[in-house]
Amino acid sequence: MESLQEICQYLKPNIRLDLKTIALEHVLSITGTTEGRELLLKLPDLLTQLIALIQDSSTAISKDAALAIINITADEGGSNAFLLISETEPKDGKYNYNLIHVCIRFIMDKECILADPCCMILSNMTRPLHLVDRIITLIEKSGYSWDKIVAAFTAKQYNNTGAKLHYLGPVFSNLSQSSHVRRYLMDKNRSVIQRLLPFTEYEDSLVRRGGIVGTLKNCCFDVENHEWLLSPEVDILSYLLLPLAGPEEFDDEDNDKLPISLQYLPETKQREPDLDIRIILLEALTQLCATRKGREILRTKNTYVILREYHKWEQDKTALLSCENVVDILIRTEEEIGLDNLKNVEIPIEYTEKFHKMDQDFINST
Repeated sequence: MESLQEICQYLKPNIRLDLKTIALEHVLSITGTTEGRELLLKLPDLLTQLIALIQDSSTAISKDAALAIINITADEGGSNAFLLISETEPKDGKYNYNLIHVCIRFIMDKECILADPCCMILSNMTRPLHLVDRIITLIEKSGYSWDKIVAAFTAKQYNNTGAKLHYLGPVFSNLSQSSHVRRYLMDKNRSVIQRLLPFTEYEDSLVRRGGIVGTLKNCCFDVENHEWLLSPEVDILSYLLLPLAGPEEFDDEDNDKLPISLQYLPETKQREPDLDIRIILLEALTQLCATRKGREILRTKNTYVILREYHKWEQDKTALLSCENVVDILIRTEEEIGLDNLKNVEIPIEYTEKFHKMDQDFINST
């Protein structure tokens, strides 16, 4: 601890570059272990200096500072510490100690080489649910609108240094846990969610693809928007089903009932290769089954035949269970279900525990 406190004096912006470089490299090495990161959290002044160093004029210094912050914010305690500094530390002439504002500024700067690391920092910091609303408040005071941030993410090439901004996908997923952000995403006058939908099939980045699928799933929790999400204006069902669809051929009758984008798929059509994303897609479909209107649309669009073939292909038991949960709802009549909104059902805790155990027994069975 004493040696780290001594190192702090060599991390100040006006220190000789060679001394600052050595000191920062030592700090970066410490961030590689849980014990090291916990030690650093006891030195808030050092964390504050890292925020200044990410803004350093030396590329090597700013990159190492960014990597150190990425490692520290990977832990919830680190994210919380940097958020507290961002909320309380004032600007100091040349340096801004609000890490959220610094990250947003760098992400939106087309010439910044730290855009991708800053996306990763925000992805880490927005992961803990209890921090999300506080971070949203800071983002909305950053000087950049949500529209501009989404435009940067959806642009074919926004950054001139080669940064891809893929990690904004998980950022949107994490932030869309907030109803405030979901209202923006599903603002019927903005067409925001429609701009995100194509990334469910984005082959170049698992991170971007998974982030957007997670965002769509979160949007599906708002039952009041289900009918709009399933309407031709958005057509979310096509984008949730297409990654689960394979090259199977259906007869004309079944094909005609499917959304246009799922009709007569080529023999080369591959299903989503990532298990976690497949499960999230199925969970989103489950949410859309909450209301009678949603269930009727899913049945009309022949969702069942896509899931039937997917179930034959899937090997993972957790994914199979998620698929069966959707199918079990769709194959029942509305008279059998007897409820317009399944979310209104209150299940006694003892039954919830019983059902959970049954699911776990199925998943763990050989």
